[in-house]
Amino acid sequence: MRDKLKIFPFKKRGIFLAFPSFYQWKKLPKILKKNEKITLLILFFLFLFSGIFLLISFYLENTQPTPKLGGEYIEGVIGQPRFINPIYASTNDTDRDLVELIFSGLMKYNREGQIVPDLAESFEIKDNGKIYEFDLRNDIFWHDGKKFSLDDVIFTIETIQNPDYKSPLRANWLGVTIEKVNLQKISFKLKNPYVGFLESCTVKILPKHIWQEIPPENFPLTIFNLQSIGTGPFKFKNFKQDKSGYIKSFVLAANRRYFGEGPYISEIIFKYFKNEGEVISALKKGEIKGSSFLSAKEASEIKKGFLNKYQLSLPRYFAVFFNPQKAEIFQDKNIRQALNYGTNHKSIIENVLFGYGKIVQSPILPEIFGFASPVTRYEFNLEEAKELLEKAGFYDKDGDGFREKTIKKTVFQFKSDLRLGSRGEEVKELQKCLAQDSQVYPGGKITGYFGQETKEAVIKFQEKYAKEILEPWGFKEGTGIVSRTTRKKLNELCGKAPEEILPLQFSLITIEQPEMVEVANLLKNNWEILGARVEIKFYQRAELEKEIIKPRNYQALLFGQVLGVIPDLFPFWHSTQRKDPGLNLAIYENKKADKLLEEARQTLSEVERKEKYEGFQEILIDDAPVVFLYTPDYLYLVSKEIKGINTKIIVDPSKRFSEIEKWYIETKRVWR
Repeated sequence: MRDKLKIFPFKKRGIFLAFPSFYQWKKLPKILKKNEKITLLILFFLFLFSGIFLLISFYLENTQPTPKLGGEYIEGVIGQPRFINPIYASTNDTDRDLVELIFSGLMKYNREGQIVPDLAESFEIKDNGKIYEFDLRNDIFWHDGKKFSLDDVIFTIETIQNPDYKSPLRANWLGVTIEKVNLQKISFKLKNPYVGFLESCTVKILPKHIWQEIPPENFPLTIFNLQSIGTGPFKFKNFKQDKSGYIKSFVLAANRRYFGEGPYISEIIFKYFKNEGEVISALKKGEIKGSSFLSAKEASEIKKGFLNKYQLSLPRYFAVFFNPQKAEIFQDKNIRQALNYGTNHKSIIENVLFGYGKIVQSPILPEIFGFASPVTRYEFNLEEAKELLEKAGFYDKDGDGFREKTIKKTVFQFKSDLRLGSRGEEVKELQKCLAQDSQVYPGGKITGYFGQETKEAVIKFQEKYAKEILEPWGFKEGTGIVSRTTRKKLNELCGKAPEEILPLQFSLITIEQPEMVEVANLLKNNWEILGARVEIKFYQRAELEKEIIKPRNYQALLFGQVLGVIPDLFPFWHSTQRKDPGLNLAIYENKKADKLLEEARQTLSEVERKEKYEGFQEILIDDAPVVFLYTPDYLYLVSKEIKGINTKIIVDPSKRFSEIEKWYIETKRVWR
């Protein structure tokens, strides 16, 4: 103990004890016992770890993770890119995806599906919706380093408007006048107010300095349709092809001069596949990190594991459109309503969509747009459906399981005396009746004029039935005059009311695609339970659109329609849109409905527009020109390592990338 005190003498310095020197601490291990050493070592490490823990806790509490540039995202796609060009891409999902990433528009969609400024810094609507003014940002550069300007906007819109370029977007810009207010302000003037015009302004802008020297006939052929230059968050890097020219992959790199937030992902790689099976295989093997090209069935069978399964809302619906011009039975509202009541919507959601969808009863999609649900609803009710069919006169009289209606046609009755020189419809009917017997009226001419040939035919007719026509009057020869007894015999022979059997049958046409095939067969089963005979016909998309939809050559059509985030129902339901290029596939016509649609598309008041559409909704559903079926969820499977995906509503599949500049893989911590 004395030795220890010699080594650690606590000398006084004033009123304090002096701390041991380094030399004295160095001698400490020699004087401590084994258990004392262990205790001291434990205390030392506890102190050290406590300090480290406190430092880490302090760091974590006072910093937060934020995205940083890095990583790559690989997505599997079915199809091939052709025109990565905003004025052509609307017809191809694969092209639209790339356009969304490479280019920017005056306006864009955010994660909620709302339209917000993009290349524009702000906008103003004037003159009751006839003038739209946009102030452009001044900090934007094209991917090749050139400064973006208002001239690029004017060039793009004028190119779309020019029929020589054959842009499918041309109809959206017809009648729109462009005015350059100053270097940063542009004005669009419309002939009539149109609330959906802001959606047209989401069109992506082309660089004038790249495209202005390319003639219209070469626009679809230039290399810039693949090696595109835009202002978006990602820019073209390269693509790889096999020997046959098939593009295997397309690589985009982060645009470090992007004017908005991010992007944080270094590269986006699209890998192209020929079918869904190849995509699923690549997804399971980890060769790709995401895909949206999967059916509800396939998506339901893939376990989440390393994937997040996003269910996005898309303003679209599928329905069966009745064509009363091609099928007489659809002229009867009772039939249309009966087929609505006889449709098991829930079965479609469960057995075809595997729960990835919602039942639809209205074209204004109240669940997405916030409108009131319709008062009239067609819940599955077989008894109600059968009552309506019987009300329409359709019964299964022969017990074969299918209904038909017996129609007694009204026929013409002769009422006037007719003679040489008579004219009119009654003479035509006389000639038709006489022509049924070639011996009586061999010429068989239907002219509406009672001439000599007709008179001779009447004489032959009278003499053929002399016992009933001539003898009661004491005549031995025909007179050629149609009077009482002649009329009686004519009415007896030609005035019988024939019965027509109208079967409850029609053909249902749709696209040859697995989901549509399943839905069509389910509908066929539903409606055959009611006693309707349904024939299903399938077509490839191109043939369906050209040969069936454009000429309205169908009795019933199973098809889908897509709305914008600012719903405009005019093209789909106004009576002026019954013929192509209109989209009124039900050939629907109602004056009250037309008026509401016209007023709704012109008002800038959301409250008033809501009121108009809800009124239209009730009229349409009561008329039942269609059977509304469902709106499917848009399924997007993405690796869990991809963060920042918060999109909820998209207007088309490419808009899943609407806020991709906020997606990230790698993170760093920064002080709060």
